[in-house]
Amino acid sequence: MKLTINRDELLAPLQAINNVVERRQTLPILGNVLINAEEGGEVTLTATDMEVEIVVKLQATTEQAGTVTVPARKFLDICRALPGQAVVNFAIQEEKVKIQSGRSRFLLTSQPSAEFPSIGSFEPFAEIELRSSTLSALVEGTQFAMAHQDVRYYLNGLLFELNAGMIRTVATDGHRLALCDRSVETKELEARQIIVPRKGVVEIMRMLGSPDDPMKITIGANHLKMTAPKHVLTTKLVDGRFPDYERVIPRAGEKKVFADRETLKAGLARASILSNEKFRGVRIVLSKDQLKAIAHNPEQEEAEEEIEVEYSGDELEIGFNVSYLLDVLSVLKCPKVRVDFIDSNSSCLIQDPDDEMARYVIMPMRL
Repeated sequence: MKLTINRDELLAPLQAINNVVERRQTLPILGNVLINAEEGGEVTLTATDMEVEIVVKLQATTEQAGTVTVPARKFLDICRALPGQAVVNFAIQEEKVKIQSGRSRFLLTSQPSAEFPSIGSFEPFAEIELRSSTLSALVEGTQFAMAHQDVRYYLNGLLFELNAGMIRTVATDGHRLALCDRSVETKELEARQIIVPRKGVVEIMRMLGSPDDPMKITIGANHLKMTAPKHVLTTKLVDGRFPDYERVIPRAGEKKVFADRETLKAGLARASILSNEKFRGVRIVLSKDQLKAIAHNPEQEEAEEEIEVEYSGDELEIGFNVSYLLDVLSVLKCPKVRVDFIDSNSSCLIQDPDDEMARYVIMPMRL
């Protein structure tokens, strides 16, 4: 194999695939990147940890086609250290890979390309085409509510629920829930639920490009493939059953609060400064056209914020983890938000008053 490429064109794809490479691998070859150079000048870089696989395409000047593997992180460090716009030459030399740029030369060890593992092909039962902006709304609008290392492993991922003409994403850690719906053009689509693991979700977010980029989702029994103009991501799915989330979504409450999103977010952020660092509890006190946020900490310090809102219901006092409220207010982009309350022991429902395609549920906490 022999090829020449500009360092700047190589750096971003290398960074993308290195996100998948684990520092501690059960198989040494999983620390390598597979480079495949074809006669026409197309080069693909592939990395996998056997759960997630990323393939990135780029163009180079190929003198001799071939396939080789090199240590992924060392390769990335070399490219980072080279000056901008440097020309990088690759060649195989006595079972090693020679990288040369200007007066710099490196010899990297290589492992047989035939031993490089692949997640493999799968039989798809559904294919969906959508724009990057639609996928971004679905994933970024819900992924923050996924659980972290929960023993209920099916919560450590993002639910994709497929229906004719619609995709829904749902994430929950047992204390909060995020749900987002988007319309998509699909052929006859069987209603189905799949759970994408956390690492797959993180990599999907990284590969989102221009809002108008076309994206294709291919779904099999145990795999999901996401195809973008220059990236292909394949991830195994979580083998589990997502809980019945519909029953935890509260009905529209009689106590409705309408507030300026940025004003509410800023007020809660200030009150959170003196909240308990571990539990992050803030007490919300509602009265006519006013929301009061009160926080205490073990040092007997106190913060109190009075925020103007639209509210005409009975007085209500309820406690929340303020981080959960701030997460939702950061994800929403609307100028005003609507918060529905039932009573001091029930979850609240947060949404854009003009768009019910995204809904957020937060459980109360005792303070």
